[in-house]
Amino acid sequence: MTMTFRPRVNARARPGALPMPANRKISAFAPASVYDRWGEDAAGIRAAAGGDNVITMFDDIGEDYWSGGGITAKKVDAQLRAIGDRPVEVQINSPGGDMFEGIAIYNVLREHPQDITIKVMGMAASAASLVAMAGDRIEIGVSSFLMIHNCWVMAMGNRHDMAEVSAWLAPFDQSMIDLYALRTDASAEEIGAMMDAETWLSGSTAIEKGFADALLPADQMKRDESAQAADRRVNELRAMELTLVRAGYTRSEARARIHKIKGDGTPGAAVDLDNPTPGAGDSELAGALTGLLSTIRS
Repeated sequence: MTMTFRPRVNARARPGALPMPANRKISAFAPASVYDRWGEDAAGIRAAAGGDNVITMFDDIGEDYWSGGGITAKKVDAQLRAIGDRPVEVQINSPGGDMFEGIAIYNVLREHPQDITIKVMGMAASAASLVAMAGDRIEIGVSSFLMIHNCWVMAMGNRHDMAEVSAWLAPFDQSMIDLYALRTDASAEEIGAMMDAETWLSGSTAIEKGFADALLPADQMKRDESAQAADRRVNELRAMELTLVRAGYTRSEARARIHKIKGDGTPGAAVDLDNPTPGAGDSELAGALTGLLSTIRS
């Protein structure tokens, strides 16, 4: 039997698999503030062109209750199987989501036998920045952003419970530090400090610090106004849910409260993904949600 070794463009872009939590009932989220920034800066940005070897990630990382969509490792694995043994392009514009699902997606991409080119169209924040590191080549728009931070969860309990949660999270933060440091050649101390500070990297800064390889030409991106409206409307619901949970609601209680304001009980009903143009009642809904958010945050 003859075996052929095919060298990669950038071998350091493919370190070993990242650890997964033993308890998958625990989720690690992007904070509501990240969803707010994504809605302001990156909503609606899409690629100008596609192809049959392209995977798009223009959504939350993980199953998304509000849109009925979300990017999951299972979906990405199915797309990779359909593409087959060919190079893959992954287009990202995502605020992040479940970090552990991001780890799973990263691991799935890392195992693909051909080169992967990551293109950050608008934002790769939180879990999405982790997914981006799976690329053999990473391109980013001049006005796009990468954001890295520590694993972010919501927990309740006494000081002993909090100490246990902190200790449980430490290995995952360290694994991310190791991954970013290997990709960028920065020290673990420097990467850890950036994660502690929740660091946002513009396109040129991401390249300067080694998180990306080249700028993505502006003509490869466009802003879809209908998609922007849909992104922002669903995004407001995601941010609202996280804010309510942080205030002490359970996720089911938070969703019930939001549905009461919306006047329905159907997941994803805030936006028709096939016809995302804002309707007549959207301004009232947006006003109610914004008012509730302001009250909670104050």
